[in-house]
Amino acid sequence: MSIQAILKEGLAELGLEGKVPTGAPEQLELYGRRLLEKNQVMNLTAITQPEQVARLHMLDCAALLRCAPFPAGRLLDVGTGAGFPGLVLAILVPDLEVTLLDSLNKRLDWLNEMIQVLALPHVSTVHARAEEQSHRPGWRDSFHIVTSRAVAALDCLSELCLPYVRPGGFFWAMKSVDTQAETEQARPAIARLGGRLLPPADYTIPGSDVTHRLIQVEKTAPTPKGYPRKWAKIQKQPIR
Repeated sequence: MSIQAILKEGLAELGLEGKVPTGAPEQLELYGRRLLEKNQVMNLTAITQPEQVARLHMLDCAALLRCAPFPAGRLLDVGTGAGFPGLVLAILVPDLEVTLLDSLNKRLDWLNEMIQVLALPHVSTVHARAEEQSHRPGWRDSFHIVTSRAVAALDCLSELCLPYVRPGGFFWAMKSVDTQAETEQARPAIARLGGRLLPPADYTIPGSDVTHRLIQVEKTAPTPKGYPRKWAKIQKQPIR
């Protein structure tokens, strides 16, 4: 089966057929192909088979559109890495204004190339540390959606991400299904930061037996001043 066929079939299985741009599978295939080409000289992904990139990267990110309410507006992807999930969501939802934030400039240089190749004028990148950028004017309590696929404990990740979310918006953390204890441990931090845990959404990636979980947090109040703290303090003294 071709990569485009895998993507088209997966999007249909997710109930997204007719709800995303008709050229989305072609753009996602090009994105995946360029990702694997660049991966030969830069560590962007441990997944190196095109079919697996289509499923475990592209369709995994696309599944968010089925799992949660998806308001229009501004989306920030914290620790975007190779652009997951932010760049995939930008392809699938062109009405979104998407910002990709990462601390490694080399990754962002490549992402800026991909933004041009994919003709995505509604996408921008920011080179910054997440715990610092949210203290700058115009960033705090200002995004409708903040996403992260970063590998970090949810209490620490919430302190990095929730300060960016506007009241009434959402923080979405992509996790494995074995995260119940981690989620409960993060509950006090989420409340302190102005958030409220919503029921998680589990989903199986089309064409695979892999099940993932979307942790959903609604922002109910502005994040108090002083958060996020320095990264070393976030790690050593998580909010309990």
